[in-house]
Amino acid sequence: MSVDVFELGHEHEQVVFANDEATGLRAIIAIHSTALGPALGGTRFYPYASTDAAIEDALNLSRGMSYKNALAGLDLGGGKAVIIGDPATLKSEPLLRAYGRFVQSLNGRYFTACDVGTYSEDMDHIARECDFVTGRTVAHGGAGDSSVLTAFGTFQGMRAAAAESWGEPTLAGRTVGVAGIGKVGRHLVGHLIEDGATVVVTDVHQPAIERIRDEYPQVRVCDSTEELVASELDVYAPCALGGAINDEVVETLSARIVCGAANNQLAHPGIEKRLEERGILYAPDYCVNSGGVIQVADELEGFSFERAQQRAAGIFETTQAVFELARADGVPPAIAADRLAERRMHEVGRLRGIFLG
Repeated sequence: MSVDVFELGHEHEQVVFANDEATGLRAIIAIHSTALGPALGGTRFYPYASTDAAIEDALNLSRGMSYKNALAGLDLGGGKAVIIGDPATLKSEPLLRAYGRFVQSLNGRYFTACDVGTYSEDMDHIARECDFVTGRTVAHGGAGDSSVLTAFGTFQGMRAAAAESWGEPTLAGRTVGVAGIGKVGRHLVGHLIEDGATVVVTDVHQPAIERIRDEYPQVRVCDSTEELVASELDVYAPCALGGAINDEVVETLSARIVCGAANNQLAHPGIEKRLEERGILYAPDYCVNSGGVIQVADELEGFSFERAQQRAAGIFETTQAVFELARADGVPPAIAADRLAERRMHEVGRLRGIFLG
């Protein structure tokens, strides 16, 4: 059954389909909201099984960016782009530059950045045709790899969850399972080891496993996500693709906390209530993983890593505020986070309206 873009994206301001046959570019740019400012969100390069799947991902991810940017206190709206295809075989300079021209045509309503399958070097290619690019290499005045502060912010959110659950903002002596040790997960493992946690990991990409073993020999490796989820854990950190927290995972988990860097972790509405019923504290994904967007957004002011890191450190207090509202309103943290983000979009956004570029 085909996706009805207007029905599924009824909250969205704009969805753009970009096609360049010569380079093989097929991209979808989804702008959810510009109430707080121009939409900012990364470009995901991924071999989707169908165009419908790509559309759904772009719509879901762009909506998540509106909430993420709002909760992070940024004057930015939410957008996301997906390029359909395997980056290992399809990605090229001509394709990225063609994509950059489509982003440029939106006249600043959407700023792009890195995501799954794209890197700072790719942003440099896009920027040769486009003025609205963040997450560029340090050599070109950019913030570089945004996974650095994504992991740092996720760790701050995890510390806040630890304080909520055990009274101390530390993971020392706790066992943390990290599913996905790519760009973000690898940095997160480093923070956890430094804090004194026992870390268990898994990843489908064998080179990622080998790299983490070389860097942190004390880390234990599970052969699958299912094995990791079934392990004795204090914290479970999904750091790969979305939908990681499904009904089966919720019933299997022994962890007291779910806090990871992946976007759109909850597989379906209502699962946040089941987590709460099982006594599992969920740190909302877009709350704790906003360090990356904070990092690339700082480029718009002339990048300062120290300033961006200081702002990302505030994710600790933001996560605490989410837990406090959840207690006060008697709702799961996922709903509390939405309420805080929606409040800011409404109160500040009504002053601005649609951003025209």
